[in-house]
Amino acid sequence: MAESKPRILVQIDSDDHASVFDAVVAIDAGVDHLLQYHGVTEDDVQDLVHGSIFTRGPHDLKSTAIFIGGTDVTAAERLLKRVLKSFFGPMRVSVMLDASGANTTAVAAVLAASRHVPLSGATALVLAATGPVGQRVVRLLAREGACVRVASRDGSRAERVCDLVRERVKAAELEPIGTTFDSLPAALDGASIVIAAGAAGIELVPAEAWQASAALRVAIDLNAVPPLGIGVEATDKAVPRGAAKGEMARGEAVICYGAIGIGGTKMKIHHATIERLFQSNSQVFDAEEIFAIGRELEG
Repeated sequence: MAESKPRILVQIDSDDHASVFDAVVAIDAGVDHLLQYHGVTEDDVQDLVHGSIFTRGPHDLKSTAIFIGGTDVTAAERLLKRVLKSFFGPMRVSVMLDASGANTTAVAAVLAASRHVPLSGATALVLAATGPVGQRVVRLLAREGACVRVASRDGSRAERVCDLVRERVKAAELEPIGTTFDSLPAALDGASIVIAAGAAGIELVPAEAWQASAALRVAIDLNAVPPLGIGVEATDKAVPRGAAKGEMARGEAVICYGAIGIGGTKMKIHHATIERLFQSNSQVFDAEEIFAIGRELEG
């Protein structure tokens, strides 16, 4: 029986420099050879793909895979489409999209919430929902049957995200919300989950606002840079907070996760997905497929 070929990962990145973070994770996940390409445009993709698929026979293509990264998630999504268009018949390799860590971060956040609140039928508030991580959090929650409040300081952008998610999740229950300081109590009212996916260093909701919400059970803040998005400590991992001040009114504390507290799950999922790339040559790992892997890992 012939030995399998060395595992090669082709890292495609639209940035001026290919991500060191993604390279280290790939190597730690057991890739034998990492080929990095930076500044990649859509016009470059076909030649890179053909170089990946024509150098090995069909039975060996499972030992080659493509990772699409970079900081520009929209550009990465365009690259993914071009990669898939460059395949034909059995001439294809498996592909993972995780530009800016958007997919693995969103998956880790939603899985954390699901440990404490059944997602089906839950009301979830996603803050900064128009960003790449926020959009994926909305998509995943909607697929799991949650009623999602899609919040942004720009109400029209929130509506646009709702439209995009409905194209993928036909039965999605979504409510676009333009957030202001005055609208926060209404946005939080009845929500059992709040996930803040805003940019680093931007406060979205003061901690006292969500601590006063009687229905809230889980608060997740994906910003690790002060000022924090909703005031959850970056290192929190299933830490109960808020009971000391609001125990008589609320009945129980809110379970909190910060960016670093979510990070361990994110890294575990990232490693596992890289490893899965080499099980066959026909897999495509976007948010939903990575979420399925995360669910398996949760056991």
